[in-house]
Amino acid sequence: MTAALPALNILVCGIGGQGVMTAAEVLAQTAIDHGFDVKKSEVAGMAQRGGVVTSHVRIGPRVLSPVIAPGTVDVLAAFEVAEALRWCDQVRPGGRVVASSQQLVPPVVSGGLYAYPEDAAGLLRAAGVTVGFQVRVVAAGDIAATLGDRKLINSIMLGALADALPFPADALEAKIVERFQVRKPALAALNRQAFAAGRQACQT
Repeated sequence: MTAALPALNILVCGIGGQGVMTAAEVLAQTAIDHGFDVKKSEVAGMAQRGGVVTSHVRIGPRVLSPVIAPGTVDVLAAFEVAEALRWCDQVRPGGRVVASSQQLVPPVVSGGLYAYPEDAAGLLRAAGVTVGFQVRVVAAGDIAATLGDRKLINSIMLGALADALPFPADALEAKIVERFQVRKPALAALNRQAFAAGRQACQT
């Protein structure tokens, strides 16, 4: 039996309402359009109440399982900085983390059950040095505020990820825009701006 070729393992994580599952779907559809085999799985949990949301996206010539094995994440895309810290132990040495600096305190913290990390970004960077993965923290929340819509976080983060993917950044941008073009062209233009801003933030 011939072994399957390695897949690119992308773990997308964040808080309910940030567009984590939408972003994962856009990644998967763009990869399929470029001839890749894709498997995807999701855990939404208490997403409607500000809970954790994760999605595994595996892209390759042939992918057999939708679940990323522990410690083999190539790219961690975190839409919230404490979630990046929570999941960074799944990143392999030589992998990369692209995290939003946005802080969304969950109900378990505001209710006094847990403490939110004081310097999640700093702890994340320290973990990257220890394990040997790259860390890039993007001010996605600030960019979204500048553009006037907090719902743009997913397009900003997809832009930040664009140069780490096995297909052209332009194709990913086009897939995002396609979702809005027919019914909401104004939002299509705004999401195009968000994608470009996220990509630029990760390049500079």
